[in-house]
Amino acid sequence: MPFEPIINYLVDPNSGLRQVITDFLNEVMQYEAYQQSGARPYERTSQRKAHRNGTKQRTLKTRAGEIILDKPQFREFPFESKVYERYSRVEQALLMTIAESYIQGVSTRRMEELVKSFGLRRISASEVSRICSILDEKVNEFLKRPIETKIRYLIVDATYFKVRQGARYRTRALLIIVGIREDGLREILGA
Repeated sequence: MPFEPIINYLVDPNSGLRQVITDFLNEVMQYEAYQQSGARPYERTSQRKAHRNGTKQRTLKTRAGEIILDKPQFREFPFESKVYERYSRVEQALLMTIAESYIQGVSTRRMEELVKSFGLRRISASEVSRICSILDEKVNEFLKRPIETKIRYLIVDATYFKVRQGARYRTRALLIIVGIREDGLREILGA
């Protein structure tokens, strides 16, 4: 029935929208598979570059919630799709929200509410802690990286934040060091 997605959307907007997005993105990936392999499923042609090897179910987080897509597979080489590149931005936005909340000292319950506002599944306290530890590692890697270019000028500036320490908030300075390289480009050297 061609109007089924529309009827589903009118009955239950969230699940209907997820179904429409799922159907659309599955079709997009089928077209990408056609472009990469040079042939449609079961089509015999001399332009064929790869043979299909079924599909694999993969979840994707969207603003409408988590959806399950049928990602095509090839025997000769891995299937690459722009779909996952494009929609991984939702996950990046989620990580940024969690990072911002973590910095501001927001409780894990409030973080769950923020995650729900993205239309995504619940997030556990251990998952929040895991994400925050990954963020801490990345910040430490950034701060400890070697400076490999010559710096012509250094600019040191401070900005002040209210930081929660225990049950109290205190004002703390964050120093930011920017270097102007010999080619004129600016580079954040540390914070």
